[in-house]
Amino acid sequence: MKRTSAKFLKIMLMSCAVALCSQVHAQSVEVYPPHWWVDMKWNKVQLLVHGTQENFNKSDVTLTYPGITLDKVHRLENSRYYALDITVAPGTKPGNVSIDIGAKGKMKSVAWSLLPRRTGKGTTYAQGVNAGDFMYLLMPDRFSNGDVTNDRVAGMRDQTLNRDSIYHRHGGDLQGVINHLDYLQSMGVTALWMTPVIENNMPNRTEHGYAITNHYKIDPRLGNSDTYKKLSDELHKRGMKLVQDAVYNHSGLYHVTVQDKPVKDWLHEWPTYTNTNYRDATWMDPHGNEAERKRMADGWFTPMMPDLNHGNLYMANYLIQHALWSVEEFGVDAWRIDTYIYCDLEFMNRCNAALLDEYPNLHLFGECWVTGTMNQAYFVENNISTPFKSNLPGATDFQTVFSIVASMQNANDGLNRFYAMLSNDFAYKDPMKMVTFLDNHDMTRFYTQVGEDLDKYKIGLGWLLTGRGIPQLYYGDEVLMKGATHPADGWVRLDFPGGWKGDKKNAFTGENLSAIEKQTQEFLKTLANFRKHSSAIRTGKLMQYIPQDGLYVYFRYDDAQTLMCVINLNEASKNVSLSDYAERTKSFVGGKDVVSGKAFGSTFSISGKSMLIIELGK
Repeated sequence: MKRTSAKFLKIMLMSCAVALCSQVHAQSVEVYPPHWWVDMKWNKVQLLVHGTQENFNKSDVTLTYPGITLDKVHRLENSRYYALDITVAPGTKPGNVSIDIGAKGKMKSVAWSLLPRRTGKGTTYAQGVNAGDFMYLLMPDRFSNGDVTNDRVAGMRDQTLNRDSIYHRHGGDLQGVINHLDYLQSMGVTALWMTPVIENNMPNRTEHGYAITNHYKIDPRLGNSDTYKKLSDELHKRGMKLVQDAVYNHSGLYHVTVQDKPVKDWLHEWPTYTNTNYRDATWMDPHGNEAERKRMADGWFTPMMPDLNHGNLYMANYLIQHALWSVEEFGVDAWRIDTYIYCDLEFMNRCNAALLDEYPNLHLFGECWVTGTMNQAYFVENNISTPFKSNLPGATDFQTVFSIVASMQNANDGLNRFYAMLSNDFAYKDPMKMVTFLDNHDMTRFYTQVGEDLDKYKIGLGWLLTGRGIPQLYYGDEVLMKGATHPADGWVRLDFPGGWKGDKKNAFTGENLSAIEKQTQEFLKTLANFRKHSSAIRTGKLMQYIPQDGLYVYFRYDDAQTLMCVINLNEASKNVSLSDYAERTKSFVGGKDVVSGKAFGSTFSISGKSMLIIELGK
């Protein structure tokens, strides 16, 4: 009986091995990241390998390539996944690597590439953005349709295509953006930020891009990897920069690693659905409690956007490596980080450090939608003494836009609020790295916020383009696009006029724009192109004076240039004398308005509800 049992067991084991090898050979296998590069500082790479059949990770794994060592094979809880730790030694040559899975004679070979690096790190890509740049934010689906063949893609869950609906896809794409880069450059734009272009294979509301379903695939309704690379190349040819929108906090519900989790704690999951409480103060509140902080960080945004568990090292490596991969793959220059304050902050420090170690000139700025300068400063590099210290260089500066809007609503109170806000710049390690704006894809359009008052609107544009930090304009603001987030955010995400064949109004050519739309477009164009060559704005200092009776004066200056910026929010005109600001004006006798070219003496009058930007002269 013993001899019979041993023989039977041997036969069974051989049968199982054959069946397993056949299964391995037949199934589809994906590797994330799909390739890497030689001579990266991040040379210890963790490959997440996903098979489509059960017990995939029971087989042996071998990897033989000169300069690459397979350090460890992790067989994850989900038997359809491996995590493979590899080291790419310095000096390793580019080539095609074979990852062999299975038993001898029944191997499935999975191709994985090791590529040469891009040239020009820090000069032609990964350059960063700075206070000399003017950033333009657009939603690709709503900007311009350059390729009608990808308007609908078979097999994707969202098959909507209806420009009459604010919730459906409209067909804009990356080729449409490429087609109009000359327009953006003519407007003085130097950097382009788009809402995420990575695959969002969700059932609905896919126009915004923030529910990623495959990190390593460009959404085919926008184009493909080659189209995105072409956009990057075309920007760089023009001396412009590419800003990529990163989403670390959550993914889309239909992401492959959500539908088929590599490990049980890949996500933050609760006994019942738990939404975030949206309370950023729980991070820094000295009197707060852990339960509410946990809900802030680990609660979900929506049931369709599961919260990613950054405490899981496999998940953390997956996200960090994708960030590095994106910069090298697409030539990204800066990194905007969505919902920053909802992420695990220690993880974000680790991720930021990895990016900046590999790409020292890269600029990182996080979405920090909070109330109060100290709250905002907490999430970036700061001069505040707190137990947690962030290494994030910059943030989207909501405090600036809140204060500008408040000034338009109540001149004296609002201007004093702005003055006080700016005086708190001592909290930031470098306030010039903050990204300033008047509105974005989640906010009521600025033209609507100021009651469609053109005078106030132009003050806001002038304020934005002469203030400290890195200014960002939302697409269409140059032609007075309007809309409110209530009752639906789609009203602030309407199509850019002229982006579709047959559009009666065309902002690219000026066709059928109204007189005030053309005026605003020309005003912005003039000022944005002026700031390109203004050393005082690009690299100079800022000095402000206490607002007096609805009048606010500040200076941008360096050794070569001094700009005097005067804002009058009163209905009536105000008299201004250079002698009242002698600390900055004592060597000047007058100046010239940089927009109109009008000359001014040492005393002058400024009209009600207007702004003057005067380049002072001796």
